[in-house]
Amino acid sequence: MENENNKVEEVKEEIVVANQENSEIRIADDVVAVIAGVAVSEVSGVAGMAGGFAGGITEVLSGKKNLAKGIKVEVGEKETKIDVNIIVEYGTRIPDIAFEIQNRVKKAVEAMTGLKVLEVNVHVQGVSTDIEEKVEEQAKNNG
Repeated sequence: MENENNKVEEVKEEIVVANQENSEIRIADDVVAVIAGVAVSEVSGVAGMAGGFAGGITEVLSGKKNLAKGIKVEVGEKETKIDVNIIVEYGTRIPDIAFEIQNRVKKAVEAMTGLKVLEVNVHVQGVSTDIEEKVEEQAKNNG
């Protein structure tokens, strides 16, 4: 039993969501980031997440997709602020995508964690054009 308690205490950045009858629920910052990342990935028009250099290296070395890539989370005792860095697909309306991301992230994080989401800031870091893929697709369709 002591080993299990030590493992729980090793999680460095976590938040207490509820405190009822001397018990508490702790959620790590990374959990909130993953929830937000999954919500963003469901929005059409998002070509990808703009993460830092370290996030890209982690994906390459582990072979796993980092669902928290491009997400920065600041949590308080009962609230959180979330920054999302995205790359949009060319031809999509950016304000519509940003609004959809804000709504989905807020709903998902609040529903799953019980935290109040104060802000969801969307930062558009680039535009994915994929012109070569579109030209090849048109060539296949025409010929």
